[in-house]
Amino acid sequence: MSELTGKVALVTGGSRGIGAAIARRLAGDGAAVALTYVQAADEAREVAKEIEAGGGRALIIEADLARPEAAAEAVERTVRELGGIDILVSNGGYLAYGSLAQVSAAELDRVLAVDVKSVVLAAQAAAPHLGDGGRIITIGSCFNGRVPGANFVLQATAKSALLGLTKGLARELGPRGITATLVDPGPIDTDMNPADGETAHFQRALTALGRYGEPADIAAAVAYLAGPGGRYVTGTTLAVDGGYTT
Repeated sequence: MSELTGKVALVTGGSRGIGAAIARRLAGDGAAVALTYVQAADEAREVAKEIEAGGGRALIIEADLARPEAAAEAVERTVRELGGIDILVSNGGYLAYGSLAQVSAAELDRVLAVDVKSVVLAAQAAAPHLGDGGRIITIGSCFNGRVPGANFVLQATAKSALLGLTKGLARELGPRGITATLVDPGPIDTDMNPADGETAHFQRALTALGRYGEPADIAAAVAYLAGPGGRYVTGTTLAVDGGYTT
């Protein structure tokens, strides 16, 4: 029997990159998986098709996390159609890059809505459905520990808020046997940050290992936290960054 057999997971932003790798890994470990997408419908369907081809259950949900109701709606649909929820992985995010002078109120609102507000609202919606052993896992950023240069004000602001949220959730939900953890990826080879991109040499040089990671590296960390091995890990951050923050 696989480690997550009988469990139900929701992965926001699960249509591509890190989110898709997490969805595939959790399904491979036995969980039924719901995944959300905004525009990448074809990619979401492909991930679901792969999961189902392997004998798993998958549900795809269109959800623009900038809309306040979207996160809770995704949780409720997961519960309704897959029979519950045991693991919430908040991975959906909005990449913001630019100097302080370029920050607009509208962009600030969108970054905070997607990267922070939706995570809080998803946890709020999931908490009543989570039982003893429930997991809330949030995907953050290595910017929590190190901001390597200018133009990352919004990104660093939003992602660093997730550490406080994780600690707060751990304290509030711990008495019910629910854990809350934060995974902080370093440079990961995805279409949003390819290992052959314009800034790849700079990012690679900032890691202790001198290379990019793969989405599967983050998925493995999430699988550990979601599985039996993570049952006593809560309120903390797991950096999967190749030594970026050392």
